[in-house]
Amino acid sequence: MRPDRETIRHFRTLIAVALVATAEALCQERQAAAPAEAEDAEPQRRIVVSIPDRKLALIEDGRVVKVYPTAVGRATSPTPSGTFTIVQRISNPAWYGPGKVVAPGKNNPLGTRWLGLNRKSYGIHGTNEPHSIGRNASHGCVRMRNRDVEDLFARVAVGDVVELHGERDAELAQIFGTDDPSASTMSAGGGQ
Repeated sequence: MRPDRETIRHFRTLIAVALVATAEALCQERQAAAPAEAEDAEPQRRIVVSIPDRKLALIEDGRVVKVYPTAVGRATSPTPSGTFTIVQRISNPAWYGPGKVVAPGKNNPLGTRWLGLNRKSYGIHGTNEPHSIGRNASHGCVRMRNRDVEDLFARVAVGDVVELHGERDAELAQIFGTDDPSASTMSAGGGQ
């Protein structure tokens, strides 16, 4: 016995509904699995800066990967405290000051790399004054030796979190050690 057209049409409709339901279920499974796969693929990364210690730590998945010495803002132009994100990555940046532009090169106050934060005019960068590292010497940015900022630059991405801490707490003591940074406060003038 051969099925009539109505039976065939009904059967096709059932197959189409079953295929759509299966496709939707697979799509939902993939969407639910995607965040877990993304977390596995990319480490949870953040940069923690201790302004009083004048140090920066790169932390991935809760583990300190590397600690770098820095220069931070002077008393007259302090580094801001807060949580920010990297919004810009520039190799060999130009520096733009009031009425002046310094092209990339050895005289550039930003050194060889710029990691711009989501707070206008603030970032993490290299320097043409490596002797300022370890001091309160910048106009508010976090300044690093060029070789250190190049290393950090290669390890971070736009969207990474940057925490700038103006006071020590238990987490900073764990990351940077328990030495009292106020015992060795230094200052210097000039530069970024």
